[in-house]
Amino acid sequence: MAGIPDLFDLGGRVALVTGASSGIGRTLAVTLAGAGAAVVALARREDRLADTVAQIEAAGGRGSAMSADLAAWADMDDLAGRARAPFGAPDILVNAAGLNFRQPWDAVTPESWSSTIGLNLSAPFFLARALVPDMQERGWGRVINIASVQAVRAMPDSIPYGASKGGVAQLTRAMAEAWSRFGICCNSLAPGYFPTEMTADLYRDSALMARNAERTAVHRNGELGDMVGPALFLASPASDYVTGQMLFVDGGFTAK
Repeated sequence: MAGIPDLFDLGGRVALVTGASSGIGRTLAVTLAGAGAAVVALARREDRLADTVAQIEAAGGRGSAMSADLAAWADMDDLAGRARAPFGAPDILVNAAGLNFRQPWDAVTPESWSSTIGLNLSAPFFLARALVPDMQERGWGRVINIASVQAVRAMPDSIPYGASKGGVAQLTRAMAEAWSRFGICCNSLAPGYFPTEMTADLYRDSALMARNAERTAVHRNGELGDMVGPALFLASPASDYVTGQMLFVDGGFTAK
């Protein structure tokens, strides 16, 4: 049996993290780099990606920025080829890019619905599918999808987002059924309320956020550092026998 430090060591691994320009995506990119992985940070905004890579390198890690629009998910084979260029084929994929327009049900348009489902649900599948053959060849890989408490709880003005995250939960189980036999563990993290660009408007309402905190078991909302341990567990050899699961990182929000 591996020693405790070895269980969480990602030395020699390569990770591709989408949505890495801010929020949870950036936090997880920095986390995996800190554990020894070479990290390809992917997002649309080049300037924000440069900040992510600078943070990785300042801590002694290896990072590379990759600007791409995941809305064009029909081009994932090309994107996967670009992801291999800096450090070799990724062993770890973190699908953290996401979108939530927070529209009332009667304001949802075919375009906003398609954009939400496309980025939150379709892109993670097609990107993973493009990367899995390399993982399969090595007999080891990790796919970590970012779900949400909205995979199991309904929230106001979030019908497309909730539908997409419920889909991510089932997508994760289906990925695990298809790929775990090749040594590729597929799991998801389901965050509660965290301070990110996506939730910035919610956090401006201090009364709302106080109510959300009271709905948790620990009586506080999430901090980005709360994602570090769960992500490292699912990305590392420590989770070799864990697949097809959704790990809630929500302070007990869904337990009440």
